[in-house]
Amino acid sequence: MVIQIRRLLVAVLLLGSLTFQKGFAEIPVLSVDGQPLAANVARLIECREAIGDPFPEALLNELKKAVESRDSLRIQELLDSEVLLAVHLNPEYRVKVTRGPKKAVLTQHGYQPFLVKVINESTLTERLRVSSPQSGNVYSGVSPFILQRQQQEHLGDSDSQETSPTSSNDSASERIFQFELFDDPPLTDRLSGLEVEYVLLLAYCSEEGKREATLAFDVGQGTQDLGFRGEIPILFECQPAVPVRLSIHDEDGTPTTARLMIRDAKGRVLPPQPKRLAPDFFFQEQIYRHDGESIRLAPGEYSIISSRGPEYVVQKQQVTIDPQQENTVEVHLQRWVNPMEFGFYSGDHHIHGAGCSHYQDPTQGVSPVDMFRQVKGEGLNVGCVLTWGPCFDFQRRYFSPQADLVSEPMTLLKYDLEISGFGSAALGHVCLLNLSDQVYPGTNGTTDGWPTWTVPVMRWAKDQGGVTGYPHSDMRIDEEKYADWILRRHDKNGDKEVSIDESEAALLPDKFGLIDEDATGTLSRAEIVRVADRAANTLPNLVLPSMNGSGAMEIFVSASEGVCDFTSAMDTGRIGEWNTWYHLLNCGLPIKLSGETDFPCMSSRRVGQGRVYVNLGEEERQQIQFSDWCEGLAAGRSYVSDGYAHALKFEVSGVEPGTGALLLKGPSVVLVEGLVSFAPETPVAVAYGTQPNSDGRREVGDTRILHGTRSNQTIQGGDRRVEVVRNGEVVASQVVPADGKPHRIALSVNVYQSSWIALRHFPQLHTNPVDVIVSNEPIRSSEESAEWCAQSVELLWASRSHVIAENEREEARAAYDRAIETYRARRIEAKRIRESLVIP
Repeated sequence: MVIQIRRLLVAVLLLGSLTFQKGFAEIPVLSVDGQPLAANVARLIECREAIGDPFPEALLNELKKAVESRDSLRIQELLDSEVLLAVHLNPEYRVKVTRGPKKAVLTQHGYQPFLVKVINESTLTERLRVSSPQSGNVYSGVSPFILQRQQQEHLGDSDSQETSPTSSNDSASERIFQFELFDDPPLTDRLSGLEVEYVLLLAYCSEEGKREATLAFDVGQGTQDLGFRGEIPILFECQPAVPVRLSIHDEDGTPTTARLMIRDAKGRVLPPQPKRLAPDFFFQEQIYRHDGESIRLAPGEYSIISSRGPEYVVQKQQVTIDPQQENTVEVHLQRWVNPMEFGFYSGDHHIHGAGCSHYQDPTQGVSPVDMFRQVKGEGLNVGCVLTWGPCFDFQRRYFSPQADLVSEPMTLLKYDLEISGFGSAALGHVCLLNLSDQVYPGTNGTTDGWPTWTVPVMRWAKDQGGVTGYPHSDMRIDEEKYADWILRRHDKNGDKEVSIDESEAALLPDKFGLIDEDATGTLSRAEIVRVADRAANTLPNLVLPSMNGSGAMEIFVSASEGVCDFTSAMDTGRIGEWNTWYHLLNCGLPIKLSGETDFPCMSSRRVGQGRVYVNLGEEERQQIQFSDWCEGLAAGRSYVSDGYAHALKFEVSGVEPGTGALLLKGPSVVLVEGLVSFAPETPVAVAYGTQPNSDGRREVGDTRILHGTRSNQTIQGGDRRVEVVRNGEVVASQVVPADGKPHRIALSVNVYQSSWIALRHFPQLHTNPVDVIVSNEPIRSSEESAEWCAQSVELLWASRSHVIAENEREEARAAYDRAIETYRARRIEAKRIRESLVIP
């Protein structure tokens, strides 16, 4: 009877479903259907328990009884004492917010859940949103395109999100909070439409002490209440986090730097990425810490995943942070392979400290100290940080002819240049390494006045002892434009088809009869498009690149001019990278292959996802020299890899890559020997060739490439096929297990003419070649490769010569003509050598 009287009194007092809780701010209590509210609160109870923050036991027991009896008034009576904020949506969808009785207490660097009561007179079922000028990203100026390519759009500039339109203070330095409404199961991401429900607000603060934040709620544009009633300032008491000392040691016991990924009991990454500034990068889940450094964590349970690059075992440990005692986390790193024992020293020659994912505010990129932490934390011996267009004036101050002073004997950081965002970039970006001077004559140290084609700047770098090459070298194929090129060159009678007679002079990617699907004796544009699409997924292939502004376009000219040392791999499509390289090698041009990441543009997850391992000799070293490493890179004493596959030894009849040619008096059988090792676990990601890239080419998505047990995160174990490549064609292979152990390769290969021979595992690993010279003849192994290179030069001039400055065009035209002449001459030589061969 008492309960009935109380309920009647509540109903009368509301007269519109409204009354006030005694002793604190207005918390409306509504008489609503008990079943849906009980279901909402049951999910809330489950969620609070799952995230490790259950309701107080006495309250929880009473609350469960109210839920079981579907008593909506009793549920509200119990829960409203736990409410931090009450959000009211009126019938016109206007939102206002009032303060509840719950104390606003946080722990620094920890996520604290708070209860929000929603009074929904509008019965809307939209997403409720929270914002604050003190919440959101603490950086700005990042590239939206890059974040989209890396599927990290949520980390974009804070100027367009998480801010209150009524705020007068929107400084990034004030964004010390992070607020979000918890919408993971069992909770929902939209309002239910019930007149009363409860949602969970997660709050984080990066500082300690009393800190104020203004919170605003809305359900879409224009739904904020007039008079600023949709927002409210709250003074939080932020209790200090607990310092946690890190003890980090390498396999040999020496102190070092490790990659650490820290997650709380709910799986949230700490520290939160939107709150990171250097030395921690917001576009990475992990952080890098040196031995003896500390991190600050809120009390609780955490998982810490540690490693130091792909040569190390990934380890996971659970830790409990106790505020009543000293807390230390010990990390003892372990390798599964050590290429240095075989004389190989790893490097990533293409890293950026500004631009792409890097913010431009509060600073224009980051410093050498921050970049060194990344390089050492991924176990690289060499990291080349390349200054380029973005933030050029700021970043060029870090350049030095020697390795940066932050370097250590076995970990070097060197600042050099990428010609990108200025100068000759429209004809292919250029990496310039080991420079003693970064100021091109007449430029006064700015990006103005640089050459508009690549050969002059590469020649300038070579003259000062530099090493030159092209990054992200996969030149995209446009099948439609390729078909137009074939028709334009070979459709002599204008019937928009290529007859069998017209095709005699054409460089086609397959036999005429296989392209002529309808057997009409002519090739239609559609048939040429289809064969181009098929061939583009094979290696090698004769489909001409589109020369539309991507990749190492001018390499055909700079290689013939003798000013290019290398082309890069491991950060774009493998077929495109390796195909161009194969054709140049077939023409006898000594271009070497190097490995890179183009961090954080092509990949921001970590440096060294693409690597080059340079052989500096097997003698034990106490330190390495950057110039020696660059010399080995230019000579080709190396292999490229994702770090999960290694050619610890490779030689052809005793000759190693980059040490000279194997000389034969005549056709012979050579012995290809190697020592290879593959990680027992390989991550599934674009950078490792185990996930499709943006253009969907099958070479980076074909599950036949890597055999093993596939999980969402890794490919475990299985077998790897190691192939011997002679003049671009696979001539022998051997299967080895991916078990983290070294395995010997021994295969015999026939050599009938001067050739190049290399070892590879597609798509993870490729050695540089050994040249085998037969009867003193030069390497001219393919007439088609020579013609492919010549036509690539012609196509490049036709499509891109307009970007070359008028005062440079005459010199460029002469170099292009020399290149075409070189390739056509080598085609004739290749034909002569082929016709003279005697093959048993």
